[in-house]
Amino acid sequence: MMRVEEWQASNSTYLHAAIRWLRLKLELAAQAMEKRAETSPVAPRAEEAEASRWNFFRRPGEPLIKSLPRLSAGTQDISKLAELREAESQLVTASNCDPAPAMVLLRRRLGLTDFERDTLLMCAATELDTRIAGLLARSHDDPARPFPTFALAMTLFTEPAWEALSPERPLRYWRLLEINQHGAQPLTTSALRIDERIVSFIKGLNYLDDRLTPLVMHLASGVIAELPKSQRDVVDRILAVLSESFARLAPIGLTGRDRESKRQVAGAVAAALGLQLYRLSAESLPVHVGEVETLARLWQRECLLLPLALYIDAHDLEKPAGTGSPDDVLHRLTRFVGRTGGLLFIDAREGPPAAIETLLDVDVGKPTPAEQRAAWVKVLGDEPADVPAMLAGQFNLNQSDIESIAAQARRGDERQSLPERLWNGCLAKTRPTLDRLAEKIDAKARWEHIVLPAHEATLLERIAAQVKTRAKVYDEWGFRERMNRGLGINALFAGESGTGKTMAAEVLANALHLDLYRIDLSAVVSKYIGETEKNLRQVFDAAEDGGAILLFDEADALFGKRSEVKDSHDRYANIEINYLLQRIESYRGLAILATNMKGALDTGFMRRLRFIVNFPFPGPSDRRQIWERAFASGTPLGVLDYQRLSKLTLTGGNIHSIALNAAFLAAQAGTPVTMQLLLEAARIEFRKLERPVNEADFRLPEVAEARA
Repeated sequence: MMRVEEWQASNSTYLHAAIRWLRLKLELAAQAMEKRAETSPVAPRAEEAEASRWNFFRRPGEPLIKSLPRLSAGTQDISKLAELREAESQLVTASNCDPAPAMVLLRRRLGLTDFERDTLLMCAATELDTRIAGLLARSHDDPARPFPTFALAMTLFTEPAWEALSPERPLRYWRLLEINQHGAQPLTTSALRIDERIVSFIKGLNYLDDRLTPLVMHLASGVIAELPKSQRDVVDRILAVLSESFARLAPIGLTGRDRESKRQVAGAVAAALGLQLYRLSAESLPVHVGEVETLARLWQRECLLLPLALYIDAHDLEKPAGTGSPDDVLHRLTRFVGRTGGLLFIDAREGPPAAIETLLDVDVGKPTPAEQRAAWVKVLGDEPADVPAMLAGQFNLNQSDIESIAAQARRGDERQSLPERLWNGCLAKTRPTLDRLAEKIDAKARWEHIVLPAHEATLLERIAAQVKTRAKVYDEWGFRERMNRGLGINALFAGESGTGKTMAAEVLANALHLDLYRIDLSAVVSKYIGETEKNLRQVFDAAEDGGAILLFDEADALFGKRSEVKDSHDRYANIEINYLLQRIESYRGLAILATNMKGALDTGFMRRLRFIVNFPFPGPSDRRQIWERAFASGTPLGVLDYQRLSKLTLTGGNIHSIALNAAFLAAQAGTPVTMQLLLEAARIEFRKLERPVNEADFRLPEVAEARA
């Protein structure tokens, strides 16, 4: 096989031979023009123009009028003709090397005729040899025209054809030439200039067109053997279809939530075919139709000059409800795909638009839990087996994420154990970007802070246990193979305000070492049709990879009962509930619905909820425990009568407010928290709740006796 250096040398030899041949042709033409001008300064020009005009409009089959050779007959330098024949022989020899020179390759790949090739060579020669411009001016018999034209090419080269000027022929279709046509100047006499990318290709410098580089980004090619089996199967399926249908190459649709896995699959396919993969964002497509056409044409040309494949990232685009405007991104994407060629991958979360005909649509997911566990084992090496099982059971990650998290954890803070660093790395990687739709809660409550009846406390412990052990049940014991939904854990926390629902969610988040997000219903619910479902999908998708617990506070506002359809508003409201019923069942993480109006929830949610935890109004014994745990360890306390405080019929939330207000009163007075300050704060809380206040209940006995 010829090395690159050898090919560059042979290509340079070909170019020297081609330019020498062209230069001799131009010299003969210039000499002929000068000889004619000496004998008849006017008539030859008129005769030449007439012959050239007739050639352009001749009928098929009619003979060509070759004005320059005919008019210069008998006057040409015999030595120049011999030199020209020698140059032609050298050019033929130089063009027969293997691999072929760049100009020969260009002719084959773009379908150029000999005449079109020679015309392109004449334009390229002006960039490669400074003597060519002077010869062109002499050949035109006009010092102001030192540039190539179609008219000169017609008179200079054999087998000229008017079709070469057509926009459908390669010279203009592939934008190989730039035509500098001013006003009413004829096309045939307009200056021609070769495209910079093409002249670089002819010189042996094959690089991506710089008009495309701002729009596309090179993606690393993948190796099929390094992918998990589920993704290798997808790659093999794509390659099999391509091998059978290469003649009618059409885009490959990549569907799925994880864009990184789709890129890895596309990269592996491209590598198997020997192609370089580039990414183009759908949002980067030009707005104007002409610019889209130019971009498509340039990319298709690049695919003929370089081994390329294109990955179009339309992952975040939404399918329109109706027909889009010409400025719509999906409309531009459809036009671009329909006008370009080469191997295309379209990354669309829910599949390519219906208007785009695809060769194959495949669903690409992250590695299966078993494959993720194997990947953790591979990157962690000698770590105990329970660490990969723990990570794969909680987090849903692709292979590149697993490798990067493991690498960062090994370089992390050594004051933490490696499993802790791995867990925190997974949390950081899967932490959802829900700033607009959710509020991250800094969970501080722990098991010792919450007071619940034994049954409810046991239910909370079971929720935590199921989250921890779900990998064993689903994967090791085979339940995942029998289930395609209900793999998540959904719980309803029902009870009056202040009974501990949010605190219980914090307790679970701390126990499981997961992030807790409270969904902002004001940002999720929209009056516009379809927007609520779109926002909810973003919430569930962002949290589904395992790094978060979703808390739907005041869930009755979102998960309310479906109503009888009386108008379009009822119909679309019911569509939202139906979507939630489906999505809450397919969600694979931990979702908590909190409400103080359990009866307002749609009954369809009850079947889909694995746990229902009722938070009762605390009794006297529970209230006493809440009072005893209400103060931080650093709070200075006086002698407190917890038995008396427990007789106040308050929820845990109210007790927390009283304890906090009493602490501020004590800080202001410069004393510890006393019973008198607590009772004063309790009186304020009762009045805030608009409950009757019996002053005797908020007085200390010794104070009452002193007043008597």
